[in-house]
Amino acid sequence: MVLFFDIDGTIWDYKNDIPDSTIEGIRRARANGHQCFLNSGRARAFIHNEKLLGIGFDGIVSACGTRIEHEGKVIYNRLVEKDDAIRTVETVRKYGFKPILEGHTYLYMEPEDFLGDMFGEKVIREMGDKLRGIDDCWGEWEMHKLSCATEVPEEDRLKCFDELSDIYDLMIHDTRVVEMVPRGFNKGTGIEKVCELLGEDVKNTFAFGDSINDKEMLLTAGVGVAMGNSRGNTRDFADYVTDDLYNDGIYKALKHFGLI
Repeated sequence: MVLFFDIDGTIWDYKNDIPDSTIEGIRRARANGHQCFLNSGRARAFIHNEKLLGIGFDGIVSACGTRIEHEGKVIYNRLVEKDDAIRTVETVRKYGFKPILEGHTYLYMEPEDFLGDMFGEKVIREMGDKLRGIDDCWGEWEMHKLSCATEVPEEDRLKCFDELSDIYDLMIHDTRVVEMVPRGFNKGTGIEKVCELLGEDVKNTFAFGDSINDKEMLLTAGVGVAMGNSRGNTRDFADYVTDDLYNDGIYKALKHFGLI
């Protein structure tokens, strides 16, 4: 089997704390011959925590399926083209959005845009020297997707979405935040691409997630598992709901399905 794990809210909490049972469960699953992948909306540059990676994974699907690594090698990589990237930044700024451009080595943002913003300050704190200014690197970004703070009038928000609809699919978290992912890509297509490249049947996959950006992943996998702490209507897209992150949810699901 091939197992795919979301990171935030699934493997760890907002403080990046990982339950010991989650670490044990994933390691036992691998020892039993199952391949384990991270499958995250985070770009690869934002997946660098040593404790997380130290669990041991066979591969990483990052930035909603636009980049895939297996056994330390990049086997798929889809960047936003330069002209589209410049058009994107100019458009979102025109409507008052505050963007974070997400790549495999760096994230790009203007820190002053996110002063007092909990997520923005988390990014700044965790990225360190892997953070670059958008204007400082104008047009030279390596960009798989982007996230934007969107606290602007609804009319402007909708106009911006419409102008960029030929390039991106949107994951609208609420009126304050949107993720823009190249059209046709999501965590579910990431699973399909991994299976294609590894010669595996999608039916032989499990996916574990907790939020709406895991919807396609849960629907695509042979078995979709929603965490007990899932937000919104995520559970509606799962085949099974396990316990929450803080109560050994990953371990219990792996045990339930005989994977460990």
